[in-house]
Amino acid sequence: MIQQETLELLEWARLCQHLSTFASTKLGATAARQIRIPDTQAESEHLLELTREAYRLDGKANLSFSGVQDIGDALERAERQGLLSGEELLAIATTLNGARQLRRIIDAQEDLPVLQALVEDLRTYPELEQEIHRCIDDRGDVADRASPKLAGIREQLKSVRNEIYQKLQRILQRHAGAVQEQLITQRGERFVIPVKAPQKDAIPGIVHDASTSGLTLYVEPHSVVEMGNRLRQLQRQERTEEEIVLRQLTAQVTEVQPDLEQLLAIVTTLDLATARARYSHWLEGNAPRFVPAEEQATLRQLRHPLLVWQQRHEQGPAVVPIDVIVKPHLRVVAITGPNTGGKTVTLKTLGLAALMAKVGLFIPAREPVEIPWFNQILADIGDEQSIEQSLSTFSGHIRRISRILDALKAPTLNAPAESNPELDDPESSETVAGEEGESQTAPPQPDPTTPPPHHPIPASPRPRVPASPTNTLVLLDEVGAGTDPSEGSALAASLLKHLADHARLTVATTHYGELKALKYQDERFENASVEFNDMTLSPTYRLLWGIPGRSNALTIAQRLGLDAAIVEDAREQVGVSSQADVNQVIAGLEAQRKAQEDKASEAAKLLTQAEKLHNEVSHKAQMLRERERDLQQQQEKAIQQAISQAKDEIARVIRRLQQGDATAQDAQKATDAVNALAGKHLPTRQAAPKPKPGFKPKVGDRIRIPSLGQTAEVLTEPDEDGKLTVRFGLLKTTVSLADIESLHGEKAELPVKPKPQDSIPAAQAAPPAPAVRTSRNTFDIRGMRVAEAESVLENAIATANGAIWIIHGHGTGKLKRGVHEYLQRHPQVQRFEAAEATDGGTGVTVAHV
Repeated sequence: MIQQETLELLEWARLCQHLSTFASTKLGATAARQIRIPDTQAESEHLLELTREAYRLDGKANLSFSGVQDIGDALERAERQGLLSGEELLAIATTLNGARQLRRIIDAQEDLPVLQALVEDLRTYPELEQEIHRCIDDRGDVADRASPKLAGIREQLKSVRNEIYQKLQRILQRHAGAVQEQLITQRGERFVIPVKAPQKDAIPGIVHDASTSGLTLYVEPHSVVEMGNRLRQLQRQERTEEEIVLRQLTAQVTEVQPDLEQLLAIVTTLDLATARARYSHWLEGNAPRFVPAEEQATLRQLRHPLLVWQQRHEQGPAVVPIDVIVKPHLRVVAITGPNTGGKTVTLKTLGLAALMAKVGLFIPAREPVEIPWFNQILADIGDEQSIEQSLSTFSGHIRRISRILDALKAPTLNAPAESNPELDDPESSETVAGEEGESQTAPPQPDPTTPPPHHPIPASPRPRVPASPTNTLVLLDEVGAGTDPSEGSALAASLLKHLADHARLTVATTHYGELKALKYQDERFENASVEFNDMTLSPTYRLLWGIPGRSNALTIAQRLGLDAAIVEDAREQVGVSSQADVNQVIAGLEAQRKAQEDKASEAAKLLTQAEKLHNEVSHKAQMLRERERDLQQQQEKAIQQAISQAKDEIARVIRRLQQGDATAQDAQKATDAVNALAGKHLPTRQAAPKPKPGFKPKVGDRIRIPSLGQTAEVLTEPDEDGKLTVRFGLLKTTVSLADIESLHGEKAELPVKPKPQDSIPAAQAAPPAPAVRTSRNTFDIRGMRVAEAESVLENAIATANGAIWIIHGHGTGKLKRGVHEYLQRHPQVQRFEAAEATDGGTGVTVAHV
């Protein structure tokens, strides 16, 4: 089919191979090599949005796919009632953990709606992962803890094995002269010792093996035969018990097999999106925007991605970018110019750019990147010459062009049937070829798009009536070449006019001068050319728009060393014809274009200078704003110091109050005055952002307690302090919402208690007025146990309105540590500190509630 041929001609498989090197998993690399081309624009838009979000995420967080493995074969065997090995079960557990870590990284971001929707239904089964790790060790073997019976069998194995070793050691010592060396080894899973053949009767037993020379016999003494039999029985029991454990784990995997397959698909999609983002970043590409038919297509500084790879990885030459600007009314662009000038590379670059946009890749071009979304991308590049099939270059071109016309007719149903069925052979093989000397074999494309069904329409003798064009990009290399120039140019002109009626955009390369004149007959046509440097007599590979190119065949022939007399004679023959006049006109247009480019360059320099001046002014303005902010902060700091000094004075007044020298009313008035001063001179505190809603546990829900490594059942709803009762096993306990998470790894939403807004920022808030110590806010817990003290403190904190003094003394320090640990985790305690030396020092703790 022509779509498959086009992918081969554009070397799409090479680009997919390059993309696969940026994948992190084997599944992602396989998906990249077999990437599917979307059938709708909506799917392409979705893929592009995935790439954009992966691009942003990869720049902010280290998205690691560590632990994710290809468990597809294991899941298929489990579905068929097969037995999974320990290594396969361990791979499933590590994949579950890796997927959970990926989801946590994505959920922690705030601007990734598409990626978050992708991982929303991801189920990672932490209980299954925990059970696998409990039963399987890091080497993939069944662990002793998997089963009490297995642990007992292995203890017996160890004991019997030790008995055999001890028995054999005694035999080796007793018959040192009869053994070849002091060695205990195994033959056929039986423990034996090397005995000298002439002295085998000294150690009666069963001979299991002999050395090559026959001088050494490996004998299992009769005294350990029974123990060896017992060892073999225990080993069979061990294997049976291991199989029971593996079968139980396999059954658990089978139960959740559909969810695990979905997990594998989601992780692969995420890895492929990350690979597209990383490849796009490596190409220095920009996200494309699909434009409708009435808007201009813009691709500035477009580079061929395969040539970029060749430059960076294979020491290739520097890539020359091209500009592709296609106005909405244009349907055909004819590119002319010298051989080896880059015309074919331009076709391939444009075709690859359209395909990259469809699969969600960024395009290596300067912003803005605007390109139509094409239903089909069809190409005839190189020739289909074949000695075996008796095909010439011209026949090969016509054969492939016929298939392109068939593909154009299929979706529209209103195009006249002009293809020749005898030339339509989908079994042909293609060779990718560019300009002369540029051919290379194309790799196979594993997953091409499927063309629409073919609905042939009988040909009509009526004149061709323009039809609404299909949304197709057609790329033709050397259209009409390989036959008589007059007939070839006429055929090429008719073909391009037909494509102007039936395709959204056609880009064709040619040497025919007659095709250059189509622009002046039909506004849907445009000329472009590849630039040729007359000074160096070599192409520059730049694409010029609006000006037809010259073939420069005679100049190139002279540069390549053809006899000067022959070239000069050819010039005289060309000068007789009107072609010389046309070339002179083209040369004049190129000179005008050069002058316009020089003026544009000067204008660009002036614009750069203006931008530089603007940046300098903006920088100075920013410095002034920062200076103003620094001065304001210095003023606030001075006010803060004054407030702190006033607070110290109030503290001294309160201490005198306790001695009877002053009144509490005076201290309170002084405190109010200082707080009023702070509210007048310091800015107001900004409201804290609302936390992101999270998991809300309900009665009966299963939750996970990471700190204990357990899963539990919720027995009560959370109270106003965020406490709830849970049960795991036979144990009930009360935990905080901050200590739990859902089985999907979501953190619980903590209750928010409204707090009065201070009149100053939290970072610059003035210290609160010291509280007065009285008998009502002083609690003596000396002599109590920590548990008793916690009960007293709970009641004290619940009824407190300000600071409380806790007298715990020094002693062994255990009571003091218990009090501090309790205060540190209590949600109502803002802070605590040792009391002043006059109030008991480190033997008393002041807790601020």
